Amino acid sequence: MSMDSSAQQEDDLLNNEILDLDAFNQLLSMDDENDEEYEFSRDIVYNYFEQAITTFADMDKALKAKDLRKLSSLGHFLKGSSATIGVKKVQECCRHIQCLGKLQGADGIGSVDEKAALELIEEELKSGKLEYKKAEEFLRFFYESDPADGDEEE
Repeated sequence: MSMDSSAQQEDDLLNNEILDLDAFNQLLSMDDENDEEYEFSRDIVYNYFEQAITTFADMDKALKAKDLRKLSSLGHFLKGSSATIGVKKVQECCRHIQCLGKLQGADGIGSVDEKAALELIEEELKSGKLEYKKAEEFLRFFYESDPADGDEEE
């Protein structure tokens, strides 16, 4: 029994690390009350998956071309999409890419030269892709689980 409790605590920790629960719950609240499949939010999340994969590929191309303006724009775009879903670590990496693409420090303070910006963007892009994979795995599990399996007595 304590093992189940421990597993639940680990799930909660994983959830809090991957998602901004307020943003994700807001998204879930848009689902029809009688829709146990979460069809509306699932469609938004699955569209986000496609969008993220395409945007990361575009970022790779822009990085190879050393196109900082494009990287900043793509970072801004994916930052917003990630915020909508609540994928906070991807959102953070994209915010850093957006700032670095403008030759600002990753936190938007100070400045960096082009070489440093490109090196830091490459690191942020790797991190963003890794964090995206974690979020995708978690969210696919959430939407593919049988809702009846998640019923718990309080």
